[in-house]
Amino acid sequence: MVSVALLGDPVRSDAGTRLARLPRQVLYGVAYYAEYQPYDRLERDLDLMGQAGLTVIRVGESVWSTWEPDDGRFDLDWLQPVLDGAQARGIRVVLGTPTYAMPPWLVRKHPEVRAERRTGQAIPYGHRQDACFAHPAFRFHADRVVRRVVTRYRDHPAIIGYQVDNEPGTELFHNHCVFQAFVDSLRERFDDDVEALNRRWGLVYWSHRISRWDELWVPDGNTVPSYDLAWRRFQADLTTEFITQQAALVRELAHPDQFVTTCMAVNRPAFDAAALNANLDIAAINPYYAMQDALTLPTPPPGGELVNPSWNFMPPGPAAIYLQADMTFGARREPFLVTETNAMSTGFAHSNFPAYDGQWRQAAWALVARGARMVEYWHWHTNHFGHETYWQGVLNHDGEPGRCYQEVKRIAEDLRVAGEAVTELRPDVDVGIVYSPESKWAFAFQPPLTHPGTNVPDSASYERIFFELYAGVLSAGLQAAIVNPGELASSATELAARYPVLVVPALYVADDRTLSTLAAYAEAGGHLLLGFRTGYADPDARARAELMPAGPLRTAAGVKYNEYTNLTVPVPVRAAPGASIELPAGAGATAWADGLVLESATAEVLYDHPQLGRWPALTTRTHGRGRVSYLGTLPNPELARRLGLWLAPVHCEARRWPERPASVTLTSARNAKGERLRFLSNWSWDPRSLVTPMALRDLLSGETIPERGPITLGAWDVRVLVEAPPNTAPNERSMHADRL
Repeated sequence: MVSVALLGDPVRSDAGTRLARLPRQVLYGVAYYAEYQPYDRLERDLDLMGQAGLTVIRVGESVWSTWEPDDGRFDLDWLQPVLDGAQARGIRVVLGTPTYAMPPWLVRKHPEVRAERRTGQAIPYGHRQDACFAHPAFRFHADRVVRRVVTRYRDHPAIIGYQVDNEPGTELFHNHCVFQAFVDSLRERFDDDVEALNRRWGLVYWSHRISRWDELWVPDGNTVPSYDLAWRRFQADLTTEFITQQAALVRELAHPDQFVTTCMAVNRPAFDAAALNANLDIAAINPYYAMQDALTLPTPPPGGELVNPSWNFMPPGPAAIYLQADMTFGARREPFLVTETNAMSTGFAHSNFPAYDGQWRQAAWALVARGARMVEYWHWHTNHFGHETYWQGVLNHDGEPGRCYQEVKRIAEDLRVAGEAVTELRPDVDVGIVYSPESKWAFAFQPPLTHPGTNVPDSASYERIFFELYAGVLSAGLQAAIVNPGELASSATELAARYPVLVVPALYVADDRTLSTLAAYAEAGGHLLLGFRTGYADPDARARAELMPAGPLRTAAGVKYNEYTNLTVPVPVRAAPGASIELPAGAGATAWADGLVLESATAEVLYDHPQLGRWPALTTRTHGRGRVSYLGTLPNPELARRLGLWLAPVHCEARRWPERPASVTLTSARNAKGERLRFLSNWSWDPRSLVTPMALRDLLSGETIPERGPITLGAWDVRVLVEAPPNTAPNERSMHADRL
């Protein structure tokens, strides 16, 4: 079922050629569906897009039943006027393949293609992404419609690339064909040795030992962590294999200078971002976020968190935008596309929270600053029918330009003025943060945390831990690169050169080699911050039989523990005597505490609590040419921000702008010319000002700001600033020679 050959090293030999039609400017546009409009307004729509300065549309991905109304009967010409009209106005097109929403006739003729969320229980037809794309019947029909659509339009000059499928990895398939393929994969992995599986998974427990492969039970009732992790890995491999196969099919038909991508939604349960994008030409993301008061820094006002839609797994705050961008850049360590993001309200009839003036502009520039080469909204107009009737586009149901349209027009002008200077940006890096899909899956099965204020397990424990540390780094003014576990196969010296600080939150599932690499990274000169639960389990999600932290990390960190506790309420913390970290009022520990015992480390932060006070919350120790610190709790925002400041490399941007207001984010990046750009954004109603430590030029207004000159930011405002290129060549590390 899964082709191992497709899951190897990235195929990038012709990626440059396939991206040739991407212009030397950031593309800016919308998803557009003329077929959804209640009357013919194609010319007016395209005219309004042209007048707004939009340069790209995405089309075609949602309407398989329009492309193929009945089995084998195709209607392919309806899109021609849309492409012709776009071409006439200089608007480029990304053509989507329609496989994520199957037509009723396919279900009628082949009901077995419906995905099963539980064995034998098919998803009722009527939504989307409800097909088991591993089923041969689905593959046959999907491949056929893709071939017909791409062949029909590949020669149209407006088309610069293709998006295959849409937000893949939405379901865990329990279909019979998938389960049997899973069993086959286990037989191959364990050399057909049932006893090896019994040992590795601990099936002696509760009498789960099997004597033959057909005794392996279906996953619905599974309670074995190792089984669940293997099942989740297999599901992610299925998604990667499907998208890789679809991309290969499109490449077979498309022109060599047309790219192929898919679009990620990072909360989907069945994909691994690095593997999914390895064999595509460019990564793409659909980043959604809460608007209005939810974007306020340093904290939203009361009720601001209620703006966040219930389906959005990202907590409120600007960090939700930056993190999704950084995750997408990290998937290939390259610039990326935004195929959907917020236009007006993002949700349903009860959730209407269009952005405040300025917030669309802030979000667009945040995405560009972290490497986006295209930003598209979902979508142009608001549907008059269907499930997403109130998921509003740039235009509302009246189809007339309004406040969102005017803001979009302003952003388009910004991007036109900025031009080539903001294309192919490579964000600066102060901190690498390791993101582990396998640890996320393991925590979903056995959550270490509960929902705050309850004793209900939180299946999003991993995401919560990761987000708090990422948000703390961002609020401290540091810039993060998302590090995939596969990158830890690099040499320790190379990692230390690339990432002066490496944060490892809850890397629960880890092999011995990874633990050794982390210790060696610090020895080679990096500052390693270990989070709780790191290294606790082996690659089969089995708890290790040793004092923690595991293996070489215990010596490197200079601490040990064999006890831990959940925290039902936040616990205040204080700086240890002689500590190098200074704590603000309100700093606290939440959710978890490891019972750390000092061996050769020193304490930095202590719990202010009669029982927990015997244990440090944060420790540190010199290790070789670097340092290992251990954080035994989940910090609240105040502690997380101060931790970020404490971690900051000596010559990073955060230290060069010490008077930055708490409502202002600062990021920087290099462009293709070697120029360093700085992006300042004020996430509040209150105007802010700060002093620049270097001479800058406002890229959009042309204003020159001298060294030590003032920079002003209005409410929900953003400034894009550039300095002359330095004498030295660009370096992905930023400026961190004296980082410890």
